[in-house]
Amino acid sequence: MTPRILLSAYQCAPGQGSVSQIGWEWYSRMARRTSVTLVTHIRNQPFLEAAGAPLNGSEIIYIDTEWFARRLYGAARFFFPGSEHSVFLLSSLDFFVYDRAALRALASRKSEWDLVHIVTPVSPSAHSVLGRLGLPVLRGPLNGGLRTPPNFPEFMRADSAWLYSLRDLAKPIQALRKNPPSATFYANQSTWNALSPGERKQAERLPEIAVDPACFPAAPWPARPSSINPLKVLFVGRLIPAKALPLLFEGARRALANGPIEVTVIGDGPMRQAWEAESKTLPYPVHFLGSRSADEVSAAFAASHVFCLPSIRESGGAVLLEAMSAARPAIAVNYGGPAELVNESVGRLVPADCSESVAGGIAAALSDVIANPNEWRQRGLAGRQHVLLNHTWDQRVQRGLALYCQKAA
Repeated sequence: MTPRILLSAYQCAPGQGSVSQIGWEWYSRMARRTSVTLVTHIRNQPFLEAAGAPLNGSEIIYIDTEWFARRLYGAARFFFPGSEHSVFLLSSLDFFVYDRAALRALASRKSEWDLVHIVTPVSPSAHSVLGRLGLPVLRGPLNGGLRTPPNFPEFMRADSAWLYSLRDLAKPIQALRKNPPSATFYANQSTWNALSPGERKQAERLPEIAVDPACFPAAPWPARPSSINPLKVLFVGRLIPAKALPLLFEGARRALANGPIEVTVIGDGPMRQAWEAESKTLPYPVHFLGSRSADEVSAAFAASHVFCLPSIRESGGAVLLEAMSAARPAIAVNYGGPAELVNESVGRLVPADCSESVAGGIAAALSDVIANPNEWRQRGLAGRQHVLLNHTWDQRVQRGLALYCQKAA
């Protein structure tokens, strides 16, 4: 008999950002496999109901802390108008208010569940009090603890990177917890380093990101790049300083000596106006398309030769898995999450020493795509197989269900 699960997902909604998508994938897929009660923030309600939730006879309990969250968000936007990530960090403090409100709402019903799984937030510093319910607790998959790279001040200064260190303030609280989780999923080495010694004893590695291969199907490569057919390069992501899109611009400019290039940018954010203005000075076309649906992103993968993520501080990199799923080779920076997803068999990692090394590495990689298109097409095909074998959402959730049965036994 499969266990009855209380699934806590502070962020949980389809199409509302990467972390919210993680919550949605775990809820929607786990609800098909076992008895699930989802507890989540009330701001997710319209998106969940639009997607048909509650699903498969599950229950949803909404926790309302908007009285606090709205004020916190307003203050964060006032003090950090140009740093989207800083606004997110400060606004996320609402989780601790939500978490305690959830404990009060759930305490009288704790006999209805066999195990608590805290899916989102994915930050190791977001410690929950739901262990006080007296049930086994699974936490994760977590992804965090990534240090700010020191050699890119021109980008990180604009993102108020000094705020990242505030997460370390949670470590003394972590050490004093009376109800540590029974098990923890962690995504990568930086997350492992951020766990307490006690959590490490019960920790298993499992990336927090995955992909639905049906949403990003493999598509035939476009006609090979040539003197009359530009190399088509795609970027998808939030336009925030850490994504470092100008490094892709510079790398493509240097690679022009080997053939024409065309860059497409999908995404929006506070840096769009500045980066779009910069792109108009470049000697090749750059198309800014703004935010697009998953189907439109999939079509953009199909129209491209290669995907490039020049981000200098990327904890995860779900978009890299989407590119691989679409059979497109990926170019990324050798730091953080991308360093654990990309290798020479599916694309290329460029050195993360400084802006010059990233731009130069991108230029060399793009030049190599132009010179050796068949080799890069094969890398895209290898990426598709790698995703199918290792990085689907069904695989992630099935691993979670196996641990549920183990811990609830």
